[in-house]
Amino acid sequence: MIPVILSGGSGTRLWPLSRAGYPKQFLGLTEEQTLFQLTAARLAGLSGNAPVRPLVVCNEGHRFIVAEQLREKGLSAHAIVLEPVARNTAPAIAAAAVTAMADGQDPVLLVLAADHAIPDTAAFHETVRAGLSAAEAGKLVTFGIVPTAPETGYGYISVANRIDAAAPVAPMAVQAFVEKPDLQTAQGYLEGGRHLWNSGMFLFKASAYLQELERFAPAIARAAREAVDKGKKDLDFVRLDAEAFATSPEDSIDYAVMERTDKAVVVPLRAGWSDVGAWNAVWEVSAKDAQGNAFRGDVVAHEVRNSHVHAEHRLVSVLGIQDVVVVETADAVLVASKSKVQDVKKIVEKLKADGRSEASAHRKVYRPWGAYDSIDHGDRYQVKCITVKPGEKLSVQMHHHRAEHWIVVSGTAKVQIGDKEILLSENQSTYIPLGVIHALENPGKIPLELIEVQSGAYLGEDDIVRFSDRYGRVG
Repeated sequence: MIPVILSGGSGTRLWPLSRAGYPKQFLGLTEEQTLFQLTAARLAGLSGNAPVRPLVVCNEGHRFIVAEQLREKGLSAHAIVLEPVARNTAPAIAAAAVTAMADGQDPVLLVLAADHAIPDTAAFHETVRAGLSAAEAGKLVTFGIVPTAPETGYGYISVANRIDAAAPVAPMAVQAFVEKPDLQTAQGYLEGGRHLWNSGMFLFKASAYLQELERFAPAIARAAREAVDKGKKDLDFVRLDAEAFATSPEDSIDYAVMERTDKAVVVPLRAGWSDVGAWNAVWEVSAKDAQGNAFRGDVVAHEVRNSHVHAEHRLVSVLGIQDVVVVETADAVLVASKSKVQDVKKIVEKLKADGRSEASAHRKVYRPWGAYDSIDHGDRYQVKCITVKPGEKLSVQMHHHRAEHWIVVSGTAKVQIGDKEILLSENQSTYIPLGVIHALENPGKIPLELIEVQSGAYLGEDDIVRFSDRYGRVG
């Protein structure tokens, strides 16, 4: 069995913490580990003592985040497949299936989203194992969450018989997939006991999925095969061919296959599942105090009830409120009623329409070599705090429109300026003139921290001409 972790979402409803450049699956929303890491860690022991090597499908811009977060957990990937464009889940899973069969095997794929919370790992394992025989027999298994409330934000799966909590966990025939209902309909589903929330998790043989995709959405199957066949290995990544993958229709696995196949079965899951799709869901799965509050970070509260407050960079004080979400980051603050958090994406849409960078990027930006934090800026200057991991190196590059001053705060910097190379230690500095080829490397054993002061007529990140880069980046 190969776990397939789909990690292409942007999580706009969890703005300002989740943004396109660093979305919710890579954040520690409920604990120190990220949702992506928790998803990977949840697989341990599922196949006995066999090592966990997930096949991850992610967007190209997140490839180094995925690799680093797996490394932090001591895990290696079966493959990290890079989507050149977003085409929804059906093409992403098809690319994973073709990749998994590239060595002539036909494994069972356990398809998971990277951003779900499932606190009861033992129940999750039991449910997956309950579906394994059906998957090996050619069925397309999905997992339906036994509902605990009349939820209107999820799709549902209907089954013929009432779901018996005392019965052994086993696959059931799917009657129909149902769209998100209104509240009255959802209440009827809850009381009737014959509907499950559609979790978006699946278990099937790679060949079985591709065969059904050929029946119902052959253009998707064709595009996935061509994208993998023409793809390239790049460091630890599999780059799908951009032109071929872009020809794929954009569709979910539900619409493309699951709602049309006669091979679908569902296994009920009771494991405390949440898709952590909005801030009220984060509040629901978080530890709370006696007043029903979930606080993270430096929070001081008085007469506050049933609220979620997340402080990232400074003290946040809240007074005399209830049923409210407050989220503070370095460059944005959200204050919202818990009843309205599903509409946070409308704020993001407005920010995008206004051309605001806060819609998609944090002030702190992660790179394969480390990170930089834009701490101040003006019309002709910008100040960044740059952190370079031990042994890592930025690209050999030059800028047409800006000069740079570098001041080392801690660690050791190896600096190339033209044909000269120097070593800088704490409190030492250097100057990079406009148009001069340069590079920065950390040759030491501890992180290198430095302050960079840029000055010039244009300070955009696209004013970089790369001459060489160990991470395969161009431009």
